[in-house]
Amino acid sequence: MGALARLLSRRSDPGAGATATLPPRGRAPKDLLHASGMSTEQMRVAWIAVSWLLTYPDEEALARYPLVRQLAAELPEPVRGGLLRTIDLLSERDAVSVQEEYVDTFDTRRRGCLHLTYFSHGDTRRRGMALLRIKQDFRTAGLEIGSEELPDHLPVVLEFAAAHDAERGAKILRSNRPGVELLRLHLADISSPWHGTLIALCATLPPLDADDRAAVLKLAEEGPEDETVGLDGYGLDGDAGDMAGQTFASSGCGSDSAAPGPVPVDLLRGRPS
Repeated sequence: MGALARLLSRRSDPGAGATATLPPRGRAPKDLLHASGMSTEQMRVAWIAVSWLLTYPDEEALARYPLVRQLAAELPEPVRGGLLRTIDLLSERDAVSVQEEYVDTFDTRRRGCLHLTYFSHGDTRRRGMALLRIKQDFRTAGLEIGSEELPDHLPVVLEFAAAHDAERGAKILRSNRPGVELLRLHLADISSPWHGTLIALCATLPPLDADDRAAVLKLAEEGPEDETVGLDGYGLDGDAGDMAGQTFASSGCGSDSAAPGPVPVDLLRGRPS
């Protein structure tokens, strides 16, 4: 039985997983930031390593793998093991086959989508507002991105958290925790070499709470929401309207026409310090 199948089977067994340790409600943001027990520096290193491994494996990205291996060696388990497992599996392959599998995994399968708000809001008006909130977090940290770019691409969010603002970046990840978990389960189900990167990422985040688990189950059963009505007349401001319009024009998820390439926004300016 695959990971998703086991998850769905819990619908008929409400007690399954009930003993999991959940973070207390009402924690301050800094408490949530360190709920994994890792230091801020360790999480920054982990996030940039995951970001590099989840970036389209062009020549530049592949050249970073030895550095990712070095970074992973500094981290605690299970982060270290997850990262090294992915690097070992990818390093056994030639560049072309890695690139082909990346496109098949992340650009043509909806459950392999790397755009976080697609899981939480699907193709709906609310996704435009969620994208705007992420864009505003970037702007508050002193970063501006183009109106044609989507800021919720997971490698981009991880670079932002690692190199610019750990607290705001972690908040974005926590807000989209069910989607991250569904992606982890999906990669486990298809025996993807990138599954280890999601193990590493999830180990830096607080455990799933009851609401998160319910949201993961709903996503696994029904998929993200879909909406076919237009956006006119709903009072969106300029930025929100632009973002909402982009989600309808191209979600970047599950489309056979999706083109491979680097992440949509380049935020990194060297290793985090």
